[in-house]
Amino acid sequence: MIKKNITARQYIRKPHSIVLLEPINIADIEQVKERMNWYLKECLTVGKTPTITGFCNILGINRRTFYRWEAGIDRGREHQQLATKYKSLLCAILEEEMLDGKINPIVGIFLLKNNFGYKDKQEYSVSPNHNTDTVCAENIQQHYIDEVVAENE
Repeated sequence: MIKKNITARQYIRKPHSIVLLEPINIADIEQVKERMNWYLKECLTVGKTPTITGFCNILGINRRTFYRWEAGIDRGREHQQLATKYKSLLCAILEEEMLDGKINPIVGIFLLKNNFGYKDKQEYSVSPNHNTDTVCAENIQQHYIDEVVAENE
């Protein structure tokens, strides 16, 4: 669905302009930073939310490569820090747009869970209601003997 304040031409301008970008040397961190900053400004101009896939497209890499950068597996520490920084920025943008009602909550929750590590998690703590230090076979046997005697009285 196209946002009301964006024309169809503006909406498709961003993907079209990405296809026309000259390839960059992704080993050069300055070129990567410059391209990522261009992408953020382009999203602001068009009124679109930046995405991880969008970052990957403008860099000419796939999502797996981006996640490997973030994990510090490929490239150097600078690439890892940059990927982590931009992913954190995208998460913040997504959260703000959800709070402002610009993104459907169902879509936002899906994106947060699948791209940013959010989880629906419930934790249960199970603990015995007796002192476990004194539990042994004889104590257990005595407990049941006492209960049987009490029932028969």
